[in-house]
Amino acid sequence: MAGSTLPLLPPPTPPLPKRRLPGALLWTSVPAPPRPHATLLLAVALRPKVRKRVLDSRGSILSLASRGVEIVWKLGFYWSSLVYDFLVGRDEEIVPYRARQLRILLCDLGPSFIKAGQVLANRPDIIREDYMNELCILQDDVPPVPNQVAFTIIEEELGQPLERLFSKISSETIAAASLGQVYRATLRETGEDVAIKVQRPGIEPIIYRDLFLFRTLASFLNGISLQKLGCNAELIVDEFGEKLLEELDYTLEATNIEDFLENFKDDPTVKIPRVYKQLSGSRVLVMEWIDGIRCTDPQAIKEAGIDVEGFLTVGVSAALRQLLEFGLFHGDPHPGNIFAMHDGRIAYVDFGNVAVLSQQNKQILIDAVVHAVNEDYAEMANDFTRLGFLASGTDVAPIIPALESIWQNSAGKGLADFNFRSVTGKFNQLVYNYPIRIPERFSLVIRSLLTQEGICFTLKRDFKFLEVAYPYIAKRLLTDPNPALRERLIQVLFKDGAFQWKRLENLIVLAKENVSKMSSNPALKKNSSQAVRNRQLESKLDLTETIKDGARMFLIDAGIRRQLILAFTEDSKLHVEELVDVYRLVEDQIDMPSVALEVLQDLPSVARDFMLSWSDSILSDRQY
Repeated sequence: MAGSTLPLLPPPTPPLPKRRLPGALLWTSVPAPPRPHATLLLAVALRPKVRKRVLDSRGSILSLASRGVEIVWKLGFYWSSLVYDFLVGRDEEIVPYRARQLRILLCDLGPSFIKAGQVLANRPDIIREDYMNELCILQDDVPPVPNQVAFTIIEEELGQPLERLFSKISSETIAAASLGQVYRATLRETGEDVAIKVQRPGIEPIIYRDLFLFRTLASFLNGISLQKLGCNAELIVDEFGEKLLEELDYTLEATNIEDFLENFKDDPTVKIPRVYKQLSGSRVLVMEWIDGIRCTDPQAIKEAGIDVEGFLTVGVSAALRQLLEFGLFHGDPHPGNIFAMHDGRIAYVDFGNVAVLSQQNKQILIDAVVHAVNEDYAEMANDFTRLGFLASGTDVAPIIPALESIWQNSAGKGLADFNFRSVTGKFNQLVYNYPIRIPERFSLVIRSLLTQEGICFTLKRDFKFLEVAYPYIAKRLLTDPNPALRERLIQVLFKDGAFQWKRLENLIVLAKENVSKMSSNPALKKNSSQAVRNRQLESKLDLTETIKDGARMFLIDAGIRRQLILAFTEDSKLHVEELVDVYRLVEDQIDMPSVALEVLQDLPSVARDFMLSWSDSILSDRQY
């Protein structure tokens, strides 16, 4: 990671005027979106802004015409090859060659097509699985631009010469991709090592031009897209263009980093680099240097004495927190963007591609997990509609048996053999055969989970992803501060009206396992901040809020009260033994006198709610 460094001359004494160039933000007439996240931009603005930006540029017609001819010629020739294969009956046997040919063609057409290929690698609703597998290895590593060109961009963007800001800078790029490249440098003022991400020169006009042409070509495919996916092809291009243009503005990436820092501020097992916003702009981003080991080098991780299984546990938990807790997750967690720190932490870099899930979507995802656990495939199919995979009003009846087959065949093997890759492969076939469209944000979710599972398998071949994921989900169901999520615990614990005592015991065991693994991470012992000391106290399963909620629901909700009473007395017997077994599982985890005291302190509000509920039911009865 270090690379050689190029010392810089001492800084000149006379200060130079700041020459910050304006950032080429697509939505120039739209104010910056409010938090919680700055990348929530309106896709509806994509078409007019791109068209205006492209057509107003000098020589636009000639540039569009020549680029359009190049694209149509190369893609047309490739398409004619596919048609020929079909006519001569060799379309299936030659698929591996044609898939590889497509990957090479996309690389040849430039950065916009490389990015499009990476998106298609996660879109089974658009292309078939064998082509997806080939595009999964699509890389955007390209030769870097000369140092002098990149350094000039840094000086223009920051308004000062490099010598004034940095005492040294690497003579070679640390990484080079289709949109930008990274250098390592040392701040002159503080001596801190930083990473400088600089955008490639002239990349914006190329991206805008290609997006304009993408959308023009997509208009000819709307009929096919409506029939297959239930939406216009132009909408898919808009979603893709929105994410790609967000990656071009490094001020958005800086805000993404700040959001991740805020989310993980109390988590000592996760490292997010600090961003130097005063030294950053729309084309340059200066971040804290991460001195870790890339996940592409499992041997180095083992030689560094890092507990691989502990590190993977931290990584899976961090990924699930992003998805189910924060709703803001890293959209491109490939091995080069994830590092293992020597103290056991996991570090993320490159936040240009992130995605946001609304509170509603997070809750629907939890519902889908609950429905999967309860084997309620009809409701799981409805969850797909609520998430936007199916158009509203679509008949889900044909999909239910397919979902049942996929889940039972995968989950039936147990945690030892379950993996997302196999489930996704079967799901891809379902998507390709039914009018299912994968929204852009969920294609990122799928790619994120698959990539991180792949990293786990690279570092530990027999790693069981769900053996870490299940305990985390169990802990969230039992202890999450969101009452709406804990209410879903009731749905998990009841099946066909019967209380699932064994399921409750399993949830508690899994949740305790998650707490134990996370509390033993070395990062907790090496970091001495107050936040970490508070975190160290979480070495037990805190069920206080869950017990308080249970007591409240028992008193207020007549339906729940009836269900729980039946649970204790079903099959014409008192289930005292099961209750004792559950208590033995948690007796060493909770301080019962303290919990009882908190329940008593909460009793007045519970009594008030009980009276209101009782009076409402009386008034309701009198109306009838």
